[in-house]
Amino acid sequence: MNSDITRFGTGARMSEAVAYNGILWVAGQVGEPGASVADQTRQCLAEVDRILAEAGTDKTRILSAQIWLADIATFGEMNAVWDTWVPQGHTPARATGEAKLATPAYKVEVIVTAALR
Repeated sequence: MNSDITRFGTGARMSEAVAYNGILWVAGQVGEPGASVADQTRQCLAEVDRILAEAGTDKTRILSAQIWLADIATFGEMNAVWDTWVPQGHTPARATGEAKLATPAYKVEVIVTAALR
């Protein structure tokens, strides 16, 4: 088993993702500030797809997901997008909560952990 740490999209403050020992931790992804919850969710999930592909894996390998909503009343709107994106038979363990996000213009943030191939 490879025990090297691999970082993706590394910046001064954080990396977009970090892989170690067959696991990929993806940093919280947000959408375009001010867009609707549905649009921000689509954008977040597109970024998750992009990062997973860059690391050589995909959404069928997601182990867990954390979703933060600025307003839990938008749970249904976010779920409508999530349900069309998540591959049936490969749904991860998931938690969703309400939190104050980095800026009021962000309405949703998605964090995933995935197995590498």
